[in-house]
Amino acid sequence: MARNLRTRGRGRRIALPEVSLTPLIDTALTLLVIFMITAPMVQYGIKVDLPQGASKEVSNQQELVVTLSKDGRIFFNSYPIERSALIESIRKALAQREDTPVFVRADERLSYGKVIELVDMLKQSGVRYVAMSTRSG
Repeated sequence: MARNLRTRGRGRRIALPEVSLTPLIDTALTLLVIFMITAPMVQYGIKVDLPQGASKEVSNQQELVVTLSKDGRIFFNSYPIERSALIESIRKALAQREDTPVFVRADERLSYGKVIELVDMLKQSGVRYVAMSTRSG
């Protein structure tokens, strides 16, 4: 590296300091790569909303609720429905409002696998947000 030298006054030379930006650029690019890798992973999580207390958030749109009873029957908005017809009903309900969450209510005695099968079926039918409902208190 050549130093920048200037003459001042009667021939004295003064060295000008050099600023190296390489470490700053390396750090910035490393952080950029980390954010590029982790950002897609954050988007594919299942959204879970658990109720807090007795109050309820007021919504002006109708909620979509899928209930799985202890005997394995499926209900969509309190009406019994077959597993094959559920996907089509969900797609029709989400036609105008794609970002609406679908709430899943499942009996606590059901196996975890049956609930996950239902959530997976909802995700495959185009539901973006699945919220697991619980009872408060």
